[in-house]
Amino acid sequence: MTDVRTIEPGSQRVILVVVAHSDDVALFIGGTVAAWSDLGWRVVVVRVTDDRWDSLAMSETATIEANASEFRRAAGILGVAEIVELGMPTDTLADTSEVALRQQLIRQIRRFRPYALVTFDPDAMHAEDNQDHRMVAVATDEAFWTSQFDQHHPEHLAEGLRPHGCFERWYFGRHVVDPTHVVDISPTLDRKVDAASVHVTMLTNFANQLLLQADTGNWDLPLAATVVSTGDVRPLIEPLVRAGAARTGARHGVASGEEFRIVTFGGMGLLLDRFGVRRA
Repeated sequence: MTDVRTIEPGSQRVILVVVAHSDDVALFIGGTVAAWSDLGWRVVVVRVTDDRWDSLAMSETATIEANASEFRRAAGILGVAEIVELGMPTDTLADTSEVALRQQLIRQIRRFRPYALVTFDPDAMHAEDNQDHRMVAVATDEAFWTSQFDQHHPEHLAEGLRPHGCFERWYFGRHVVDPTHVVDISPTLDRKVDAASVHVTMLTNFANQLLLQADTGNWDLPLAATVVSTGDVRPLIEPLVRAGAARTGARHGVASGEEFRIVTFGGMGLLLDRFGVRRA
């Protein structure tokens, strides 16, 4: 059964979000991120890649700069407190060492000491055709528990960092496997749309991809053609974002939703309930 998750006050506790690309935050969980920031959580986002090839008719250098700038603007709309850029080449993580990426993520977990770790669902294989998403999901998932071992990367400890255990993990994706919770993002949906619409560089390229596929199928798609010719992505992305939020909400009984698989206390909540003593 999926429960409606009410975002509680954060009191400057940290939410650490790990994504592959600059538009992932806004498109997947922009409404929830905005809700966290509104309620006093300190949201930190790690972007693993530099999105260097996600553009249309732009140089690699210009693409990196444009996507980074748009990422910062979108993050500002959503209230993100800090961004960490790992700068790996986009669309190549399938050939990257998962252990090497995991080490970098362990460092960020130990650095920011988050209450919750948020990333792609490593089990969301259905409809997930992006290998960068898969690698980030797997590496982050494993970093959750290896960040607690003092034998993993003791050089971090020599730098003053310490092992850290996240209390919750929030998983999202194109298709979340066995979602446990939904967040009603009706109050923050407009900001999600605004943040998504900032990603002009990537979404113009997305519109061009739609044109290429439509052409192969002997279709015209005037809306996508207008996006490519004008650079105004909002007429395309706003209805997609609003419709997606409405569909998700309808599945779980809210007006507009983002769904998650949330794991609390490593899935051993019964142990905590039976033997734990909650501090005041």
